[in-house]
Amino acid sequence: MEERTVGPDAVITLREVTAETVGQVCKLSDTLSDPQKKMVAPNAYSIAQAYFEKHAWFRAVYADDAPVGFVMLYDDAEKDHVYLWRFMIAGEHQGRGYGRRALELVLEHARRRHNAREITASYVPMEGDAGPFYRKLGFEPTGEMEGEEVVIRRPLR
Repeated sequence: MEERTVGPDAVITLREVTAETVGQVCKLSDTLSDPQKKMVAPNAYSIAQAYFEKHAWFRAVYADDAPVGFVMLYDDAEKDHVYLWRFMIAGEHQGRGYGRRALELVLEHARRRHNAREITASYVPMEGDAGPFYRKLGFEPTGEMEGEEVVIRRPLR
C-alpha cells in the first residue's frame, strides 16, 4: 500500500468500496495490533459477508484521499434500528479523531432513514476495548450480551 501522510484536519468521507480500492481496504486490517485483531473481523471477511447479506451497507472510511478505515451496517429499512456491524480505523490512523468523525457520518446516514430510532452495536470487553470510544459518542450499554460482546445503543433522534 502506498504510504500517505494524512493530518488530523483531513476531510473524512465514507466511500463505496470498488474493484480498484478493495485491496487497499482489505490491507487496512493488517495494521491493527494483535489485541485489536481479536476484537474485529478482517475487512476482507466483512466485505465477503456483505455480499451475501441483502441488508449490509458498507463503506471505506477516507481521510482526504487515503483509505483509513472500514464501516459496515446491518440496515433493514423494515426495522426501527440500525446495527453497527463492523467499524475499524487502521492502526497508524488511530488517535487522530477520524473514528469519531466517521461514526458521526454513519449516525447521519442512519438518521436519514425514516424508521431508524436508534443505532445498536457491540464490542468485545477486554483491555483497550472500544467501550470508552462509544460512550464518548453517546452509546450506553443495554445490559445485554451478544455471545461474548457487550451490546450498546444510542438514540438517533
